[in-house]
Amino acid sequence: MAIQVYNTLTRRTETFTPREPGRVSIYVCGLTPYDHAHLGHLRPAVVWQAIRNYLEYKGFQVTLVQNFTDIDDKIIDRARALGVPAETVALTYIRDYLEAMDRLGLRYADHYPRVTRHIPEVVEMVSRLVERGHAYEVEGSVYFDTTTFPSYGKLSGQRREALEAGARIEPDERKRHPADFALWKAAKPGEPAWSSPWGPGRPGWHIECSAMSLHYLGFGFDLHGGGADLIFPHHENEVAQSEAYAGQEGFVRFWLHNGLVNVKATKMSKSLGNFTTAREILRRHPPGLVKYYLLSTHYRSPIEFADTSLDEARPGWERLEGAHRRLAGFERLLVGLGRQRPEWWLEHQAPPGGWDQGRDEVERRALAAVRAVREAFEAAMDDDLNTPRALGALFDLVREANPLAERVGSPDAVDPASPAPAHLLLGAASALLRQLGGQVLGVVDVAAGTAGAAPAAEGRERLVESLISLVLEIRQRARAARRFDEADEVRDRLAAMGVVVEDTAAGPRWKLRPPGEERTA
Repeated sequence: MAIQVYNTLTRRTETFTPREPGRVSIYVCGLTPYDHAHLGHLRPAVVWQAIRNYLEYKGFQVTLVQNFTDIDDKIIDRARALGVPAETVALTYIRDYLEAMDRLGLRYADHYPRVTRHIPEVVEMVSRLVERGHAYEVEGSVYFDTTTFPSYGKLSGQRREALEAGARIEPDERKRHPADFALWKAAKPGEPAWSSPWGPGRPGWHIECSAMSLHYLGFGFDLHGGGADLIFPHHENEVAQSEAYAGQEGFVRFWLHNGLVNVKATKMSKSLGNFTTAREILRRHPPGLVKYYLLSTHYRSPIEFADTSLDEARPGWERLEGAHRRLAGFERLLVGLGRQRPEWWLEHQAPPGGWDQGRDEVERRALAAVRAVREAFEAAMDDDLNTPRALGALFDLVREANPLAERVGSPDAVDPASPAPAHLLLGAASALLRQLGGQVLGVVDVAAGTAGAAPAAEGRERLVESLISLVLEIRQRARAARRFDEADEVRDRLAAMGVVVEDTAAGPRWKLRPPGEERTA
């Protein structure tokens, strides 16, 4: 089944098709670093990590870009209050955010651009908009003229004619229309500034994301994400200035917006002070629980957060995590492709008479759950990335595997040379929990689940497999970038170490010399 996503631009669910077959480009609006990151910042980070992981699981090569707005009125005000440069404030809270990513065990974006490092791209974009009659200069500032863009409002549904200066429209008597917005702001005394054709100044809020997304991903990239509060005016203005700049429609193929984290029905935000810092949340709660809590609600729905919310979510997460820890030791009984497609492998390792013969009710139910979970998980994720339903599929697996695990007992006494069918079933259940709950959703702590559950040799084998897979992933990136000499060198050096690599339509496959089980990276 193809992935379906709700596209804010068209206001309907559509089949996701990337601009370039096999490759997905994503831009996600990041934070303005003038204070500590909070739970509202963690939600898009966790959601987009799960989306990125799932796309990669489905075979796509993904490029994820997330910006930092590292110059802004709030950063300048904080810098003045502290008596330090604005850059010091920005870097301090960028570091705070990245530390939260580390604590959560999230992979970094491929690029974290900062607007102060992309001033030339901003100036070039503003200059072209002025040349094309879409922008005008007033006293060293430059504004986008929304009257020159007839489809203004198509993303948010706002009508330009009805817009007046208000909650999300910057009042400025120099503007020709209330909906016009600043592309370049003339410098005020004592503010950081950069040179431009219109005099010293700095970028407006909206132009930075257009300039950086186009720089890293090009026009017509696949997915643009951000909070629902950014639809208007930020993303609306991105569409207008980007399409006016390019002279064509189709700046972004699919717009995805996550719901907000609210406190007493009000958006959690630094400006309102109604937030709990990411640092404090991660001090009090395990990273897996935080991710589980954030993914237990569909990404498009708001989350109402209270001090007890994570404690209330803990029993569900502990059920998944506990099952994974209980089953992990059985996974060492699987060999070769068993850890990657365990349900397929089981069918080829069937006991005499087949899996459906001679099994009692407990084993039959566990077998049915193992066979069904991947399809159910993928159906949920393909349906607008429905992580609550995907978690439900994992709970179905755990519900049927736990009774069998309780009956079988500890995996430590199992002879790997002669495992019983029940042992292999539990190993398959563990592998599926690790893949879908750990590698895709990130709610299962894979490292903790395997710690101490398998012999040291097993741990070394997994490390070798992971390292070879990492090297082959890097090699695939070189091939995708047409750096074939580099890719060939990696293959040849692996061969010299006794690792034979074969490129197939399904991806690279490798085996150790002398020939052994073939494995997929």
